[in-house]
Amino acid sequence: MTTTSNVSNPVSNSLLTAMNGTSATSSGSATASGSSVSAMQSQFMNLLVTQLKNQDPLNPMNNTQITSQLAQLSTVQGVQQLNSTLTSLMSSYQASQSLQASNMIGHNVLANGSTLSYSGSATNFGVNLASAADSVSVNLVNSSGQVVDSMNLGAQPGGVIPLQWSGANTSGQSVPTGNYTIQVTATASGKSVSAQPLVYGQVTSVLTGANGAQLEVSGLGTVGLSTVAQVF
Repeated sequence: MTTTSNVSNPVSNSLLTAMNGTSATSSGSATASGSSVSAMQSQFMNLLVTQLKNQDPLNPMNNTQITSQLAQLSTVQGVQQLNSTLTSLMSSYQASQSLQASNMIGHNVLANGSTLSYSGSATNFGVNLASAADSVSVNLVNSSGQVVDSMNLGAQPGGVIPLQWSGANTSGQSVPTGNYTIQVTATASGKSVSAQPLVYGQVTSVLTGANGAQLEVSGLGTVGLSTVAQVF
């Protein structure tokens, strides 16, 4: 017995021919072009062709459904191309970043850090304020947790404040060489202001890795470019 159905929006023969392949020639073409199609695209097309071959003849897929699925494939292709483009841009950016960073070799920088290394002579350091402050004070603390010297900077605008420590304590006597911790307190209208201590050193080389360009700074070690607040 033969069943006859009326399809209001049938799949076009040309689309079925192009997708399913009705001859050895079209099959060979599909095989030849398959090498340039990603595995995901190939799987998607196989799934769509299988749907078309096994659809219910009384309720076939309409053109809208097919178009929707093809649009999904285009979206996947677009995302893949976007990822590829972003990867390429990231590589170019990192190369450019390394080239720019190399120009800093031999220069002195103030970078994020709280450990000041005192070697017997005046030592540079700094403070980076997120915004203007009514009161800024700095304490230098030894390894025992004792405050050896204090600086009252008063009101300061936001930004980088270069400072220098002579190495003398509150009594005017020279302190032993070694590492000291920088502690910063800043307030505005009675509220705390974010203040980042900065340490001073000379850039000796540039390192390139998974985290992008990084600077090797004497006395500081390896620091990221984003932590550099000022270059001299």
